[in-house]
Amino acid sequence: QKLGADGLVLSSVGDDEYGKEILELLNTKNLPSELIQITNRPTGTVDVILNKNGIPQYTIHEDVAWDFIQFNEQVLKNVTEADIVCFGSLAQRNKMSRMTIEQVINNCDPQSLVVFDINLRQEYYSLEVVEKALQLCNVLKLNEEELPVVSRLLGLSASNEEDQIQQLIERYNLKLVAFTKGESGSLLVTPDERSSLPTPRVEVKDTVGAGDSFTASMVIGFANGETLEQLHRNAVELSAFVCTQDGAMPEY
Repeated sequence: QKLGADGLVLSSVGDDEYGKEILELLNTKNLPSELIQITNRPTGTVDVILNKNGIPQYTIHEDVAWDFIQFNEQVLKNVTEADIVCFGSLAQRNKMSRMTIEQVINNCDPQSLVVFDINLRQEYYSLEVVEKALQLCNVLKLNEEELPVVSRLLGLSASNEEDQIQQLIERYNLKLVAFTKGESGSLLVTPDERSSLPTPRVEVKDTVGAGDSFTASMVIGFANGETLEQLHRNAVELSAFVCTQDGAMPEY
């Protein structure tokens, strides 16, 4: 939203205090909440512990509202107008939300950017979910912990990271792959070019939201036709700033 897009969140919360708090927070951030469904299941909660390097470790509680996101007429109306759709793997741990995500993507404009931001958490992923998502997307974002898992799941033959990414682009006809490596930098690859940048040295408060801000900046830059180097630099600088702030959505 801050980068000029009209952002909409599709999810579900419970009719409880946590759900009300989330809706109020979205309101303070000027984020529309009309696609947030309210159910009688509890709002999803995650226990987060930061290690000594500020890297979050998660315990994600199950059978919660966002496991049961429904596809309806209001969702359909909005997704047919979407230029960009971003989804992950964690939200697909339950069949209902997984089917909703697939319906969303199947009803998008064929020219839309469909971004699969892999988020492998605990045991909530499988070959079936990852491969189906790769078939649905045209932009992929993953990090240095996720690429080896994806490579093993898919049986990629390449032995190094860049060749594995090239295999993913060719196998799934991807327009863009973003590979982030924490303090070791990041790599963006398209079928025709690549950009590699170091990670800025900053005083880290926490890393929550850094990857999402990187993805948001990168994808909006890509949609706007920026050069790969420029959109990469913007994404790196924004995610580095978020690391210096508390929380996932700092003001800037």
